[in-house]
Amino acid sequence: MMATRKDNRLKIRLFLMYLAVTGCVAPLQIPAEFKYSVAQTDDFDFAVWQKIEQPSAPYKIYFEGDGFAFNAYGQPTSDPTPHGTFMRTTAFADNHPNVIYMARACQFVQNKKCEQKYWTTARFAPEIVAAQADAVKQIVGSRPVTFVGFSGGAQIAGLIAVTHPEIKVQKIITIGGNLDHPAWTAYHHVPPLSDSADLNDYRSAFAKIPQVHYVGTKDTIMPPELNQNFAAESAEIVVVEGAAHNDGWDEILPQIWNED
Repeated sequence: MMATRKDNRLKIRLFLMYLAVTGCVAPLQIPAEFKYSVAQTDDFDFAVWQKIEQPSAPYKIYFEGDGFAFNAYGQPTSDPTPHGTFMRTTAFADNHPNVIYMARACQFVQNKKCEQKYWTTARFAPEIVAAQADAVKQIVGSRPVTFVGFSGGAQIAGLIAVTHPEIKVQKIITIGGNLDHPAWTAYHHVPPLSDSADLNDYRSAFAKIPQVHYVGTKDTIMPPELNQNFAAESAEIVVVEGAAHNDGWDEILPQIWNED
């Protein structure tokens, strides 16, 4: 089910309306076909909005970024739930029959396992990756799936794909993605994510997965060169002029929506 060019223009206008708010944040309008649920695993629970129209067809999962992990003063927060709606609104506009937005651990819903380290140094911990992979399998089963990861959601997408080959990941798409967190922390002169798994340890397996990485020329949080240095030669890197970390991606959204 592919969107027409007219449909895409309308979706972009609607998407920009979501983002172009001043003062307080406008309530997010959730399409009726997207149903909210919580994917429960042994360790963590994951907030999910999903549209399943053809259960036997391939699936597409949008992974949230790191959310509100740190406040404006650089201090860890007590709740990493994202304040922005970029990834949800992007998922909600995707015209594929089976589309899922999946939050990260401890976003929107928390349990007793939600220690602060799981959105700071352990945001990509093996137990986090294993739990999110479990949540993915609950939804997609053995069907093919495309992953779309924003910011830290790119690392999660990659780690799930390489450590859980039973999940049939047919493509990974990233937007301002954090594929190399040691290089990222070194670039920003911040402490390393010492309790996290590292996609660098799975470079050869990761390189075998078809992938497209969108990087923004004005993204100071995830500078383009970090992904360009990490991605395999066979990976497609799309440089988006004027895109910053949290805005300016609207021109590439139709490409992402149309990706299988």
